[in-house]
Amino acid sequence: MMYDLIIIGAGPAGITAAVYAARKKMNFLVIAKDVGGQTALSGDIENYTGYQFITGPDLTMKFEEHMKKYGINWKENEEVVKVTGVSGVISVKTAGDTYEAKTAIIASGARWRELGIPGEKEFKNKGLTYCATCDGPLFAGRDVAVIGGGNSGLEATLQLMKIAKSVRLIEASPRLTGDRIMQDKIRIAENVTVLENTKVTAVLGEKLVSGIKINTNGKEQTLPLQGVFVEIGLMPISEFAEGIDRNEYKEIKINSRNETNIPGIFAAGDVTDVPEKQIIIAAGEGSKATLSAFRYLARQKS
Repeated sequence: MMYDLIIIGAGPAGITAAVYAARKKMNFLVIAKDVGGQTALSGDIENYTGYQFITGPDLTMKFEEHMKKYGINWKENEEVVKVTGVSGVISVKTAGDTYEAKTAIIASGARWRELGIPGEKEFKNKGLTYCATCDGPLFAGRDVAVIGGGNSGLEATLQLMKIAKSVRLIEASPRLTGDRIMQDKIRIAENVTVLENTKVTAVLGEKLVSGIKINTNGKEQTLPLQGVFVEIGLMPISEFAEGIDRNEYKEIKINSRNETNIPGIFAAGDVTDVPEKQIIIAAGEGSKATLSAFRYLARQKS
């Protein structure tokens, strides 16, 4: 079957793209490994227009309800392994099947960025995690560290300081880089210690995490603790996008119309080189991508 459009991903960008495609009466398919993307793993959200406060899981539920309202055709729990575009036909291959369309929108989002240090892989899910929202309650009353001083790290710290006995917020740069309002809340918290210009060099333990090694201005020391939260940003899920231009961060390059270098293939959300990775921006980019795909089809010869 030849679709008008295939949408890869069901995070804010993919779901919004799907809603717009449904309203345009396009013949389309959504392929997604899961629903919600990073939104489903977010904590408290206070900057999404229309909601003064909503949690990530609740907003994901709203997104899914909106999509289901239109009876959208989608393949859940399928992972895309290859996307190619040749002679006006976009081919999307998953582990189990291959689908074809006249256009495609890549809205596959991003995954957690890893540290690449000794002990990280060994202690993953054994005291080391990449999601404070998911796993924070498991560390109630314990000593933990958050690695990363950007918005992800600050948000994790704000969550954990209400749960954990103590939190060490560790940033490799000379200063924290996240939003000032979050920094101010963290710096006055009695159970939070901020360690700037500090690198984590190893995760320690036997069966579970028991500590980390750090280096501060050339001085090495070991910090005993029971939990490590890696919050250093995201890596775009773009490895399947063969022949599509990407930047040095592996983000898909797009123009203001969400077009890639391959005609008929568009991209939206955190997988792209749009500079700010925010839920509301991803949703807006998803709508733009569908409108661009619709316009592209309207200009093609029958």
